[in-house]
Amino acid sequence: MVGLGHGIWPSLHAERWGLTLWHNGEIDGLNLRLIQRQSGTPEIVYHLGGGSSVGVAIANPREDFHRTVNSTAELLEWLRLEAPDCRLVAISSAAVYGANHKGPITETTVKNPFSPYGHHKSIMESLCQSYCDTYGLRVTIARLFSVYGKGLRKQLLWDICSQLEKNPERLSLGGGGGELRDWIEVNEVVRALSVIERHAGQPQRIVNVGTGIGTSVRSVVEMVVDAWFEKASSRPEIIFSGEARKGDPQSLIADSTQLKSLGFASHSDLKDGLSAYVDWFRSEAGTVR
Repeated sequence: MVGLGHGIWPSLHAERWGLTLWHNGEIDGLNLRLIQRQSGTPEIVYHLGGGSSVGVAIANPREDFHRTVNSTAELLEWLRLEAPDCRLVAISSAAVYGANHKGPITETTVKNPFSPYGHHKSIMESLCQSYCDTYGLRVTIARLFSVYGKGLRKQLLWDICSQLEKNPERLSLGGGGGELRDWIEVNEVVRALSVIERHAGQPQRIVNVGTGIGTSVRSVVEMVVDAWFEKASSRPEIIFSGEARKGDPQSLIADSTQLKSLGFASHSDLKDGLSAYVDWFRSEAGTVR
């Protein structure tokens, strides 16, 4: 397995993650052809390149567009010319659904993104559809919901633990705490993508990657706090600003019926997963910044 993306990844570290080759660079035709010469034409590509934060996309929409849309266009064109028989699993986001949803969201729900991040993911999906329709590429879109797990150095869990490390008596967060999210552990996502890949074909398929269970932000915060203060009698004061953040829907929960029909079953427990994240933060992230 080979990889392409931004960042220096020492070979020994990459090998521990199952990579025989890691190339640090842009996702473009030049680098894709270079990897092809070194390792041959792939049978399957997982495209996870692109923006990964609503807040960052709002702050710098041009960069997010480049990371998400341009990289996808480059990859699709290379596939069309160099690897037309390759299967592609392109990673999108539940952000394409936008806001004002109640209960689980099906894949047939009309897209209505309202943040630059969601719009760019939607454009990426449209590009994939175009290459499926016109050139017969085999693409499956995986719309990820709220992914968490050890190694995540951003977003809610990182913010909670970073605050608790500095001040164990007070925790201040944005939003109201009642926002519902479908939390899925990163190893479960990997298993889900493996299941989806086996069904990649024509026409383009879209699959939600989530558990189908909604949990409030407040509940997640409380579980993280409980894991952090497992052996302590006191707990910090938890304060939510009450102000909705830009690009932040009230509810994003997957209808996971299709994913389950492909043979996927979730085996992880949210409370255990959050506890494992706290342990990871304390052992690694808290000391290595």
